[in-house]
Amino acid sequence: MKNKNIIKSTSGIRGIIGTGLEPITATAYGAAFGTFLKKGRVVVGRDSRPSGSIIMPAVISGLLSVGLDVIDIGIVPTPTVEIAVKRTHAQGGICITASHNPSQWNALKFFNQSGVFITPQEYRRLDEIFNLKKFAFKKFDKLGQVIKQTHWVEEHVKSTLAIKEVNKRAIKKRKLKVVVDAINGAGSRALPLLLEKLGVQTITINCAEDGNFVHEPEPIPKNLTQLSKAVKKYKADLGLACDPDADRLALVDETGNPIGEELTLAIAVKAVLSKKRGPTVINLSTSKVTEDIARSLGSKVYYSKVGESHVVQTIKAKKAVIGGEGNGGVIYPAFHSGRDSLIGSALVLTVLAEEKKTLSELIATFPRYYNIKLKDYLKGDFSKKLSRFEKNAFQILGKTTLDKRDGLRFNFKQGWLQIRSSNTEPIYRLIVETNNEKLTKSLAYQVKRYFK
Repeated sequence: MKNKNIIKSTSGIRGIIGTGLEPITATAYGAAFGTFLKKGRVVVGRDSRPSGSIIMPAVISGLLSVGLDVIDIGIVPTPTVEIAVKRTHAQGGICITASHNPSQWNALKFFNQSGVFITPQEYRRLDEIFNLKKFAFKKFDKLGQVIKQTHWVEEHVKSTLAIKEVNKRAIKKRKLKVVVDAINGAGSRALPLLLEKLGVQTITINCAEDGNFVHEPEPIPKNLTQLSKAVKKYKADLGLACDPDADRLALVDETGNPIGEELTLAIAVKAVLSKKRGPTVINLSTSKVTEDIARSLGSKVYYSKVGESHVVQTIKAKKAVIGGEGNGGVIYPAFHSGRDSLIGSALVLTVLAEEKKTLSELIATFPRYYNIKLKDYLKGDFSKKLSRFEKNAFQILGKTTLDKRDGLRFNFKQGWLQIRSSNTEPIYRLIVETNNEKLTKSLAYQVKRYFK
């Protein structure tokens, strides 16, 4: 049952509908996950992409076939699934979403009974069951049952509002106007509802929840032109954009300028560490601006491998009070241990309200770095290319320290550089960040030549 077109990682499995991820595969993974859990209930939710309407029933059928009950919570953000797992005391959860990938992709994300991604060890056991077809199928009178619950978006919003670091009074008093672009994904209902409860005047674009991704779904600056225009048109204070499963958040300032998804986490870290003390955890692909802000507020900063599950495991190990990824993924463990655009939005609005600054004014107070993120398809033997670059890096970068936990990350006097293969797509990613714009561009150009 091996499928070379399926990408497997700590996040779960993902593939392109029609050439990799099929209903039969989804059913088998549902049965495998149920077999792995052995008994109990599983929360299942999905994002709004059209293929979810066939993949979700397939997953549910697999779970039912091995005797597990299913709590079907419909179209919801990924973090909503995580919250529901924990609060229903389920044995696990599955969210059917390919996150930032285009609409032809879909995926299964697996969660344990704590509402966090299953560990790499747990995933290897799950994949073994899948590959060996060791499914614990039950007789007709021992099959699982489906319970439908439709209130979890509202519960997620209510719980976000209850976080003490979210200053509801200050936000309401500030009378902010915000434009939301949810790319017609799972955040289409949740994010506007949260803002409404916070007393924010909200203008929505692409919030139909119909899975029609009207632009590339990853919330990076080049994909936010529509939101930028709307912010300027409506003279809004800022724009909020999330990806299809609403676990990542990007910002557009009051001038219509996309400030980059990196700064979402930096602002959230500022919001939390201004009120409580403790360590911060970020991944190896995260801008140094977040580290600088955390350290300025007395926090020790720890780095993890890229991937939400790696960040969460490190957060637990270091007992961190805030963490996340520089792709706009804010993780506030006092709430739940997963990336969440709702808590990210609430924390950003809190800082703006309390400091009485515009978003551009706030960003102007942060350390300035120049960051370029590039990606390209994997060609040839990527590991050999990495080794060749490692041997020749000194010629380009000068004296460096090297971190090999996730691809190659070189730290040097003016900044850092990372090259790694993606966990979620058949591509490699190159990130260059320095304190000099020309240097960043030059290094990005030189390094990319090694990986043609």
